[in-house]
Amino acid sequence: TLPSSGIELQLGSSSVVWFSCQRIKKERMLSVRCLSLLVLLGTCSAFLSNKKSFVPRLPVVQEGGVSHGGTTLQMSYKKVFVAGGSKGVGRCVVEKLSNLGIDVVALVRSQEAAAELGKMDRVTAILGDAFDQKTVENAMDGCDAAITTLGGSTEDRRIDYEGNNNVIESAGILGVQRIILVTSIGCGSSKEAAPPSVFEVLKNVLEAKERAENILIKYYTNSNWTIIRPGGLKSEPMTGKAILTEDNTAIGSIHREDVADLVIRALNSPSTERKVLSAIDPSITSSVAVEGKRIPAFAV
Repeated sequence: TLPSSGIELQLGSSSVVWFSCQRIKKERMLSVRCLSLLVLLGTCSAFLSNKKSFVPRLPVVQEGGVSHGGTTLQMSYKKVFVAGGSKGVGRCVVEKLSNLGIDVVALVRSQEAAAELGKMDRVTAILGDAFDQKTVENAMDGCDAAITTLGGSTEDRRIDYEGNNNVIESAGILGVQRIILVTSIGCGSSKEAAPPSVFEVLKNVLEAKERAENILIKYYTNSNWTIIRPGGLKSEPMTGKAILTEDNTAIGSIHREDVADLVIRALNSPSTERKVLSAIDPSITSSVAVEGKRIPAFAV
């Protein structure tokens, strides 16, 4: 008979050895299982003591990221100069860049505008006149991209050319390679898109903006510029349906906030470099748009 010890002397030496081995194996297996259980309990205890490990995290938009259509893009530029940021499209650009965590330097003419913009996160508002090239250059120094939406005039001078030209020239002096110039449909190759009656009313404005475009295109061939020509501007909330297009016959309306959105997307898109693009919103009914015409969207 086999007692509980598993060994009986009369079984012989070989039997004793075999049962001893079996006992040792069982004891080792039991020890390994106990050790594994202790390790598992210790691991669980460590995790439970740090509850953050078990908290599911929602997706976070990284600082400097652009979210569009459910996709987050990492911005290529960290400090952007904006001329014309006190109102209109420029103001929307400053707000959007600020919300995305991008440092912004905004050149403005009025103390009131400087105070308002200065309240935004990451925005440095500099009081100055875009008619003065050195003022523009000093404000832009340290930025790695420039956006200008300048437009308007004094009694005898148009900022549409002089101011935009100063931005372009300053970028060239400082080595700021990325420039986005916002002008208007009706300039340059898009002249035929504007109805004659509209062109005549805006002739001086469009010709001044076109001169700035030509400076950028002809003399800054090493820069990564983009020219964006919006259609008729509206001030209602953005629809998110606006497009950029290389079709220079395109005409229509677009909200200022949508233009700003397209500008920022273009800023981060290498495919828009050295491109002249019109900006319209096909979802907005426009009296000047050609009914039924399909406008091909440029892939940003």
